[in-house]
Amino acid sequence: MTDPRLTLSNGRVAHDSLRGQVQADSYVPGQLRRIAHPVADLLRAAGPGRLDRQLLMGEPFLEIDRLNGYSFGRAELNGYVGWVPTKALDDGPAATHRVCVRTTLAFRAPDIKTPGPVPLSLNSRLSVIREEGRFFVTDEERYIPASHLAPLDSPATDPIAVARLLLGTPYLWGGNSAFGIDCSGLVQLAAQACGLPCAGDSDLQSTSIGQPMPEGTPPAPGDLLFWPGHVVTVATPETILHANAHYMAVVEEPIAEGLARMGPPRAHRRRV
Repeated sequence: MTDPRLTLSNGRVAHDSLRGQVQADSYVPGQLRRIAHPVADLLRAAGPGRLDRQLLMGEPFLEIDRLNGYSFGRAELNGYVGWVPTKALDDGPAATHRVCVRTTLAFRAPDIKTPGPVPLSLNSRLSVIREEGRFFVTDEERYIPASHLAPLDSPATDPIAVARLLLGTPYLWGGNSAFGIDCSGLVQLAAQACGLPCAGDSDLQSTSIGQPMPEGTPPAPGDLLFWPGHVVTVATPETILHANAHYMAVVEEPIAEGLARMGPPRAHRRRV
């Protein structure tokens, strides 16, 4: 059985690559677009409803269908499939830079006193066309502090350090940004900042990231521990780092306290 989260078909329209594999009324190649809002909700249906994941400014999105003001397609960075508001998409050049700090502000002019800046999350992607003073200027004439951006070809190197940038971020089911995030979103955001592929949900991460470790293996920094519906990163030999509904925030807490509350993990994986 195909996983609907990863299958680029809604029963009405499917991607050309799925001919002969899934039933649909039509098959199309799709159009590669990009997320044009600071954060776009990825939904299960073409209308308000349950949040599956979120996509950030500049992420590529392969659109294959439209219905009732929503576009169906695939988030190209993680393969997740769903509906986003069509107004959250636009066309433009590929991103060149990523936000490398927790949050930044995009101004309409090269002046930090310009009112109404747009807040952008860590890992947002932007197409920089020039440098002007202390700012990088995007293709949409947004001015962003140059020190807050890094080239896409210069990824971060430490997922733990990236995840720590989000300490205190509110817990949000399905969240993927510095404005709200969940456990698997935190793992994914940290991995993507480091140029590492990462699935969107904890059950997918538990079978795809790194290598499984034998039961009883002492956890090492960077390891991932899994429970049904939850994942944590081992930050130090004594602490774990995770977004969780217990604290309703991203926290780093003693491993012993986490295990006492959640019980032994069901899976333990080590990045390679």
